[in-house]
Amino acid sequence: MIRIAVDAMSGDLGPRTAISAVLQLVPSIAGVHFILVGDRSELESLLPTALPPSISLVHAPARVAMGDDPRAALRHGRETSMWRTLDLVRNGEAEACVSAGNTGALMAMGRYLLKTLPGIQRPAICKSMPVTQARTYMLDLGANMESSASQLHQFALMGAVLAEQHSGRAATVALLNVGIEAAKGPEVIHAADALLRADSRMNYQGYIEGNDIYSGRVDVVVCDGFAGNVALKASEGVARLIGEKLRVGLRSRWRYRVAALLLAPLLKRWRTELSPSAYNGAVFLGLRSPVIKSHGSADETAFARALEVAVEQVRYGVVELIKTELTRDI
Repeated sequence: MIRIAVDAMSGDLGPRTAISAVLQLVPSIAGVHFILVGDRSELESLLPTALPPSISLVHAPARVAMGDDPRAALRHGRETSMWRTLDLVRNGEAEACVSAGNTGALMAMGRYLLKTLPGIQRPAICKSMPVTQARTYMLDLGANMESSASQLHQFALMGAVLAEQHSGRAATVALLNVGIEAAKGPEVIHAADALLRADSRMNYQGYIEGNDIYSGRVDVVVCDGFAGNVALKASEGVARLIGEKLRVGLRSRWRYRVAALLLAPLLKRWRTELSPSAYNGAVFLGLRSPVIKSHGSADETAFARALEVAVEQVRYGVVELIKTELTRDI
């Protein structure tokens, strides 16, 4: 039985979203037990009177707000749902956890309670991105605003392990840079490039530019958290712009509306494939147990996807695979 602890009080939409996501998944996912963590009376008011046997509750009287300072949350947050969710994992009462809460607080508490793997200096946030074929994983997406060359090297190793579990083949890896020429970019990128070229464990492809992230040319794109977060948020903004332009355009003339009816199956498929919900659930790679960050504004479908990512992490044994990879000779 896989046990997933859920910070049910986290996120912008409150516990209703987490509860709805769990109830949505329970009939379709076998061998998984969900532990909802939060204010018991509030959770019980949103749950069926008779709980399914695959759901249980753990009381936490407080929550970490989205605007809370991560350091203050770490010092004073032991009664919060986020802390107790992570503590269940630390104590072996759950194999993984999911939260849609304050990213900085989740990182700080995760590092304090779960610790990083031997050989990993800092965890990185990693998630799959929509590409032309298969999946591309990108990290770091915001955990570390600045990263050393050795940390970028570690991110590449961890991202490659995750990608290989999904593709079943050796993952191709590239460093995000402002150009593909050897002289382009800052010194830290050049130093990371040298480390990756010298590592025989890596199927390293060199530099990749931002306009090539979604081409599917490589399986793993490595960058620091500042560049990764900017790229991610800019991409989300462009996706919203395209969607809005398409909606307005299709309504503007009757012949466009007719064309929309003819193209409805294709448009529906694109909407499903490119929906942010389908890619929700970022992994804090580098911690000793799986911690999954859901988008703060995720709806129940998106939150359910984050729960599925947590289950995948446990079933694939990603943490153990990363530990094994870190001990292999270069």
